[in-house]
Amino acid sequence: MGVSAIVSLDRPVRHALVLLSAVLALGVGSREGFAQGKLDARYVATLAGVPIGRGAWVIDISDNEYTAAASGTTTGIVRLFASGQGSSASRGRVRRGNLQPSTYASSLVSERKSEELRIVLRNGTVKDVSVEPPTPPQPERLPVTDAHRRGVTDPMSAALLAVPGAGQELGAQACERTLSIFDGRMRFDLELSYKRIETVQSERGYRGPVAVCGVRFTPIAGYIPGRPAIAYLTRQRDIEAWLAPIAGTRVVVPYKIVIPTPFGLGILEATQFVTAVATARPTPTSARIP
Repeated sequence: MGVSAIVSLDRPVRHALVLLSAVLALGVGSREGFAQGKLDARYVATLAGVPIGRGAWVIDISDNEYTAAASGTTTGIVRLFASGQGSSASRGRVRRGNLQPSTYASSLVSERKSEELRIVLRNGTVKDVSVEPPTPPQPERLPVTDAHRRGVTDPMSAALLAVPGAGQELGAQACERTLSIFDGRMRFDLELSYKRIETVQSERGYRGPVAVCGVRFTPIAGYIPGRPAIAYLTRQRDIEAWLAPIAGTRVVVPYKIVIPTPFGLGILEATQFVTAVATARPTPTSARIP
């Protein structure tokens, strides 16, 4: 989601904040229909207790399709060193309880660079990728093959996890899965495991239980071996994703992300998490920082 706009962090560390929030892959459920649900959320990112960014996230889900859009910007003392803002959006179909992404786009603007990225998918296979400006060739980067582009989801759809069955959405069934993600350059897995149930209370909106998942990051392709940030994330065993439900659906999404970093504990947490049962089909939407 929009926390990718926290451009002062090294890209793989930003990934951890993004991928798990905007950064958790497609969940596959067995339910025939989702009903309809909406989410309007606002998030604050802190590092070692210091605010560094804020973001907005809007999701619409119907029986036939879904859309999700997010935006974010750096805030606080971080803006003294590097400022930036970003947005991303995804849309796809809902088929027999499965979320099937079709398009993903992201835009990042900072003092150092600007980037536009777009991914087209069909049935879990990447059909097209465009990045402007193009990424310079790096011979040491592990290549992404056609096989790596199959059976994947995009970073935004990745944040929508469908819970199988007809029972309680929150619990072990929300977490126990391995997620395959392609972000336009890098192919990686996130392995989720159930840890516990917590209770949260946002300033506006959701109050109730969340499922806490442990998350392990495994790079697959499209990265440079030996890069310190990648090695650091791979070693981490204390990353957590706190998942809350979207009303009217069997989809859970990140309410809070906790990531240890070399600079202190990174936390992305919702200050607003308003969900409701939708009454109309979703249409493309954008999230704006108030």
